[in-house]
Amino acid sequence: MRQLIIIGSGPAGYTAAIYAARANLAPLVIASSVEFGGELMKTTEVENYPGFVDGIMGPDLMMNMQKQAERFGAEIVYDDVTSVELAGEVKKVTLGNGDVHEALAIIYATGSAYRKLGIDDETRLSGYGVSWCATCDGAFFRQKEIAVVGGGDSAMEEATFLTRFADKVYVIHRKDSLRASKAMQDRAFNDPKIEFLFNKEVAHIYGDQLVTGVGLLDTVDGSETTLDLSGLFIAIGADPRTHLVHGQLDLTEFGTIAVDGRSSRTNLTGVFAAGDVIDPTYRQAVTAAGSGTVAALDAEHYLAGLPKELIDKATAQPVSA
Repeated sequence: MRQLIIIGSGPAGYTAAIYAARANLAPLVIASSVEFGGELMKTTEVENYPGFVDGIMGPDLMMNMQKQAERFGAEIVYDDVTSVELAGEVKKVTLGNGDVHEALAIIYATGSAYRKLGIDDETRLSGYGVSWCATCDGAFFRQKEIAVVGGGDSAMEEATFLTRFADKVYVIHRKDSLRASKAMQDRAFNDPKIEFLFNKEVAHIYGDQLVTGVGLLDTVDGSETTLDLSGLFIAIGADPRTHLVHGQLDLTEFGTIAVDGRSSRTNLTGVFAAGDVIDPTYRQAVTAAGSGTVAALDAEHYLAGLPKELIDKATAQPVSA
């Protein structure tokens, strides 16, 4: 048994691991067998993470965080969690290889997954003109023509934000009306840089090394047209990765894990959550990292209040699983 297990290895998970390891909690980080490092492993240059004047590649940033956590004693396991038992004094985490790990506290930092269009070349051109984050990548499209896919508030926010950089922003929506709030619609409709393409859906993304355009399918008459673009921003929502905790942890109306105020405390004692899995709004690397800090400090405080005999049982076990 361990004192702490961290599920997730994005900015929230690794930051929590850094803080927890420095507090001598010897955390075990379950980093996933495929998606370790989180969404930043799929990005190219990150220019808005504090401390990197010239920017840093997303995978490099995550590897640096991992090495920093390991330097202080965190252990990383590359496997997938198949089930968790979070109620009770001792928590259990089962991995894909059959191993079962026990801990007195859990930090759940599995992040969220941006919804994809599900078309050819979407993944191949991710980071090369296809993006799911305007605040992350908008500055790369100065004086370019780009498009945003979606019809909700997030799509309107993305489109409006991108007009700071791009010369032209198309909003592509598969219906003839938006689902965004009236205030967000009015702001977008009144922006001279934004043009709406209703009853259209993206059927193809073109480009060898970089995005050069998209093929649009008319949802009314089935006709196809081509639109030349330098970038495509997909804003059709994101889904927090909460499937493992359904029926155990309380969720919000947005599907994220519910926490107590500004803390990371969930409805179950000794279980904490951090990062995008609790954040339906900002979803930035730096806010996730801050959230991971909160979770580690909350977990440390919780563990400090447990009976000495319990802590002794956890610390008496070898660090390696």
